[in-house]
Order: sequence, then C-alpha cells, then structure tokens
Amino acid sequence: MKKFTLLLLVTLLTLPIWADNVAPKDTTRVVDIEEVLVIGSPKETTKLRQLPTSVSLLSQKEMQAQQINSLKNISGIVPNFYMPDYGSRLTSAIYIRGVGARINTPAVGLYVDNIPYVDKSAFDFNFFDIERIDILRGPQGTLYGRNTMGGLIKVHTKSPFSYQGTDVKLSAGTYNNYSASATHYHRWSDKFAFSAGGFYEYGGGFFKNTTLNKKVDPLSAGGGRMRAIWLPNENLKFDFTVGYEYNDQGGYAYGLYHKDTEVIDPVGYDKESSYRRGLLNAGLNIEYQAKNFILNAVTGYQNLNDRMFMDQDFSPRKVYTIMQKQRLNSVTEEITLKSKPGKNWQWVTGAFGFYQALNTDGPVTFREDGVKTMIEGNINKVFKNIPMPQMNMKINNETLSVEGNYDTPVMSAAVYHQSTYNNLFVKGLSVTLGLRLDYEKTKLDYNASTSIDYAFNMNMGQMKVKLPLVNNSVLKGNEKTDYLQVLPKAAIKYDFNATNSIYVSASKGYRSGGYNIQMFSDLISSTMQTGMMKQVKEGSKEYILALNIPGMTPDRVDQMLSKMPIKETNLNIKEAVTYKPEFTWSYELGTHLSMFSGKFTTDLTAFYMDIRDQQIAKFAENGLGRITVNAGRSRSLGAEMAFRASITKSFNLYGSYGYTHATFTDYLSNQKNEKGELVTVDLKGNFVPMTPRNTFSIGADYTFAFNHRIIKSVVIDAQYNGAGKILWTERNDVKQDLYGILNARATLNLCDLGISLWAKNALNTTYSTFYFETIGDVSVPGKAVAGFMQLGKPMQLGIDLRYRF
Repeated sequence: MKKFTLLLLVTLLTLPIWADNVAPKDTTRVVDIEEVLVIGSPKETTKLRQLPTSVSLLSQKEMQAQQINSLKNISGIVPNFYMPDYGSRLTSAIYIRGVGARINTPAVGLYVDNIPYVDKSAFDFNFFDIERIDILRGPQGTLYGRNTMGGLIKVHTKSPFSYQGTDVKLSAGTYNNYSASATHYHRWSDKFAFSAGGFYEYGGGFFKNTTLNKKVDPLSAGGGRMRAIWLPNENLKFDFTVGYEYNDQGGYAYGLYHKDTEVIDPVGYDKESSYRRGLLNAGLNIEYQAKNFILNAVTGYQNLNDRMFMDQDFSPRKVYTIMQKQRLNSVTEEITLKSKPGKNWQWVTGAFGFYQALNTDGPVTFREDGVKTMIEGNINKVFKNIPMPQMNMKINNETLSVEGNYDTPVMSAAVYHQSTYNNLFVKGLSVTLGLRLDYEKTKLDYNASTSIDYAFNMNMGQMKVKLPLVNNSVLKGNEKTDYLQVLPKAAIKYDFNATNSIYVSASKGYRSGGYNIQMFSDLISSTMQTGMMKQVKEGSKEYILALNIPGMTPDRVDQMLSKMPIKETNLNIKEAVTYKPEFTWSYELGTHLSMFSGKFTTDLTAFYMDIRDQQIAKFAENGLGRITVNAGRSRSLGAEMAFRASITKSFNLYGSYGYTHATFTDYLSNQKNEKGELVTVDLKGNFVPMTPRNTFSIGADYTFAFNHRIIKSVVIDAQYNGAGKILWTERNDVKQDLYGILNARATLNLCDLGISLWAKNALNTTYSTFYFETIGDVSVPGKAVAGFMQLGKPMQLGIDLRYRF
C-alpha cells in the first residue's frame, strides 16, 4: 500500500518532465462548460457564472476525475460545502456556510432536471448518468423558496439529443465493492430522442460489528432512469423523465467514544441495523417559446417508501430499538414566464405549489435491559427515597413497545418575480430586484400508545401489599400551523467585460418549521409513568382499607400514601413537538474573473449571514430519538475562493478554499451534565456544530496524447481534499481537526474503451465523520452521557472499465 501511494505522488510531481517528451506544446484550448453544453433552466435568465451569486459547476469530466458518484463525494471539493458520509442513505445532512440540517426539513435545496426533491430522505442517490452539477451557495429563496437558505444543488442528467450510442461502465474495488451501469441514448429524429439505462452496485462493507462478527454496512442497490424529449415544432418542447432506485443496506457504524483518551471502541451492538428504500421520481417539463417570452410548466412526482431499523443503544446490551417506516407521496407544479435573452430588461415571474403526504410509523421497543433500567429502574429510584413504607415495582413485560403512527401532510404555495436591468446609467452596470411570497401549511395527526403489565409491592412491617395492574396510555389528536414568508433579494453587478464582473447582494432565505414526532416516545413514557403512579395510589388505598386494619382510616391511608410522588402532566402537545421556521439575511460580495484569454478563471466571495431561530438537532432528554430545537440566534461569516488554470493544452491545475466562522450569538440550552442533572447552559460564542471551519481542495490533471490508432491518451488525475476543524457538539468539547484525503486516478483511453486505476483516501487518513451523544446509562452503566462516533472510510483501490459504442 505504501509503495502504491508513493508511486502516485511521484507520478504527479514528474508530470511536467514526462510532458516534454509526449505532450503537444500547443497553446491552451479554453472550454466553457455552459457554452459547450446548453442546459435549459426555467428560471435563470443568463449563464450561472454571470449571475450575482457564488456558484460552482462540476462537469461530467470533473465528476469522473474526482470520483463523484453521489452528493457526499462533493465534500471539500466545493468551497464551504460539507455532506458527511455516515449512518445510511437516509442521513443526508448538507451544510453550506454554517447552515444545515441533520434531521427533518433540509436547509439546502435539490433539483434534478428542474424537478424539486422536497424531502431530503431522497437526496443520496446514484449518479450513474449525470451530466453536470451546479451548486449555488447562499440563500436562493426568491426564485426557489423554502428550504434553500443555505444554497441550492441542481443536478442535470444527460440529454439524448446531446449524446448518442451506449455507455457501459464496470467497476471493482477493495472491500468487495462492485458496480455496473449501462445507458443507451438514441436520437430517433430531429424531433424525438430518448435514453434508457440502469445500474447496480454492491458493497461488502467497511466496518465490522464485533458483537455479531459481520460487516455492519453492506450495500446492495439498483435502479434505472428513462428520459424522452419531443419537439413537435421549433417553439415547443416536452421533456419527460422517470426513474426508480432501490437501496438495501446496513449502516450506523457507531462506536463508543472516550473523551478522556480520544479512543473509539469498535462497532458492537447485538441487533443488526439496516435501511431499505424504494424511490420513484417522475417529471414533465413543457417549454413554449413565444415571440417575447419563454413559458415553462414543470410537474414533478415523488414516491418514497423506506424502512429504517436501528439498535438505538449501539451496545451489546438489550436496551431498545427503533423501526421507522416512511411512506411519502409528493406532487409539485411550477409555472414560469421569463424574458428572452438579448434585451437590457431580463425578468422572470412564476407560481409554485406542492403537496406532500407523509406517513411515519415509528415504534420504539424496549428490550429486556431497557425495561429493567429505563422504566422499572427509574421508577424504583424514586421509591428508594421513601423510608416507609417500602415500595417497589415489578414490570412483567419482557419487552415493551411504544407505538406511534403520524401523518404530517404539507401544502405550500408561492408567487414570485425577479427583474434584472442591464446597462443601467453606464454600460456593464446591472441591478437585480426580486420578491417572493411563500405560504406553507402543515398538519400533524398523531396516535401514540403503549400498554404495560406490572405489579406493585408495598411492605409495611407485618403487612405486605401486592397489586397486579395494567396501564394503557394513549395520545391521539392533531395539530396544525401555517407560515407566511416574504423573501426579497437585491443585487448590484458591474461587468468589466463579457467574462469579468463584481457584485454585491442581499437576500433572505428560510427553512420551514415542523413537528418532532420523535418527542412522542418521551411524552407517552411520561404519561404512562404518571398513570401508573395514580393506579398504584388508588389501588393501594382500596386494598388497605379492604383489610379492615384497626386504626387504618381513610385519612391515615391518604397520609401514608402522600409520600408517593405523582407528577401531574399537563401536556401541551403543540408546544412540546413544534419547532419554528429558521430564517437568515445574507450579504455577499463577490467577483467572477477570467484572465489570460480564459486560461485562468477564479471566483472570490465574502459573505455574512445573520441567522434567527436556528434549528439544531439534538437527542431528546430521555435519549429516545433526535429532535429539532430552535437555538435562538447565530451568525456566519467567511470567504470562498475557487480557481482553474490551464497551464498547457494537457496540464490543468484547480483548487478551492472555503472559510466559515459560524457562532451562536444567543442560545440558552437545556442539557444533562455528567451526573445526569438537567442544567441550563449559555452557549453564546460557541461554534455551531457540524460546520467545518475550513474546506479545501487542490488538484491537477495531465493528459498524455498519442498519435496511435489504438492508444489515444493517458490521463492522470490527483486531488487532495479536506475539511476541519469540525466541532461535533454545541459545547464544543469534541472535535475533528483539519484533515485531508488524497484521491488519484489514471485512465488509459483506447478508442471507445477506457481503463482506469483509482485510489480513494490513498494515504489511509483516519478521521471522524460524525459524532453524537445520548443518555449514557442506557448503553454504558455508570455514565450519564455517552458519545458515539463514526470514522471515515479507509483507503480503497479499484479499477473501472468504460466502453462507449
């Protein structure tokens, strides 16, 4: 392994020496991705790099070179973009500029072929036929609305009008990783073209469960996509896509983390955890070009069915598990009108609406150890403080299930307009003004219940009381709320020429509120325990009076039983489970530059974000699942830089750097200390967790061209990407320092066949990709708070074959 890594480094360093002998010494050939590949957008009125916003474009060639086959592979490559690879494909947390979401609604939007993916459970999918990815950083609320306050990702699949033939890819790598895909593109005529393809991938897993003696994270996934484009006449286009993907995987490779020694225990829990997902997406984009405007009507549909099973104590003990099932159906519709290019006044106006029906079934099952420690043990701890009479409780259930079924439909509607006036007063000066009115209505129908069979024992000297009891607790009802947001944007841009500009902008974005259905496990547990204590008190009184003991009057019995603690639960369900929307005002200064006849391009940006009611993910007080809370206020400021330099026709350098300083400015948090006591902590000045302070990427590619009828070229790519420091907790007491990983690829192109040797994390860097804390005595006896961590994937080596015909 060390020899292989050394060879990669030597190859990269000696590329210029080899180039003198085999590479042509022509001047650089400049390629503009957006000019070569025209991708229609219903909203943008000009090329993305000409907009007053910070944007990164990743071409198909760059994705292949940097081995990007999902959104998680982009971390570090795009400035201030971080999507940690942990858990399973359900966990799709994306962070841009300190804004992100671990659970519930996303903070970064995703569009695939102009169709919005409303729920982030669908964000992590396979990129087997992707043409280009655009990442717009900063709030995009005026044109794209809810849940784009951190930014927007636009994914474009290959058009059958641009590609012809069949593209077959095969891949094999260490850790028993294999994949295959094939897509056929056919242009039937000048008016109709279609594509159809599919993929399959298998992963043997990277981490071992030492308790079960098997890999914890194997993967098996497959799917396909079809696209058809019909041009009835020169002014009308129908673009239809449909795709399905099925995923079956293990996951949640979390090991106990020891803060004092910074050691991570091997993964070891006794119940196999898994995630299964079926994902169907379909969309139709109708475009009509009139004389003075372009009309687009975009309809999208998404169906998601998944099942997540997790051993939630992450230990060999039999404490508790959760099985969550989601059934989601969403329909989106957007109609836009925009001006044609070439005029000083460029405008777009539109209306958007969607409806999402989501049913979540999420029972929590307490197993043997959980019943003894978390329910029976906690209640008997209270009785120990009562000297007389001696009391204890015995639960007869071997396992105890807390059932929960939740419907959370969401309806949203919006209208918006944005105008740009070019050459205002002087040539090159433009002003952009936009406004969006966004309305959202959410509802929660809940039905949580549990049933417990138990016995209560009371010892009063010679008299012993034993009561067999059954408690049935139910929480059933509904809640609803709505939000109205006004999302303005203003920007001023000056174009020095066609390829160089400077801009300043201000915009507002928001992330919608919602409901913490995970809280119902806590609420039903509290209701159950209160009901049990009342049953015990009433049953004990009735039993004692029935014995007719001399002197044991009703008042005497009440006095004796008054020592029994009963907490009245006046539950405010809405207040307990609802979290508010999060919103931000963002201010940005940036420039897009192209110099030396296009041989060197760079983007520079500085930003400041004032974030209100920031949504933070944390575990509920009893440890039964994660919840979202509003953290008050925070601010994020930083800078971004990206460049690409074409040194020669064969040799390119590229890189990026992002800096984010995101801190709380107002946040009082209720947390449990090491003794298990709930205390209020002032976190003002602490860094926002899960946000890398730095992200960076530096890379190079070199092409050896050969005038040979079989051997066409050899291409060497290498990148060094990284992130850090990352603070994992709100207290900032657990961190991942700055780290980097080296990826490399060497491709031999033989006519229609390409053969690639590749390495991921070639230096075998060890780093953490996720950390969280839960109630310690659940999984680690004697600890009030316990932390778990997942490591990043180790070094991988492999080979790819690509055949086009």
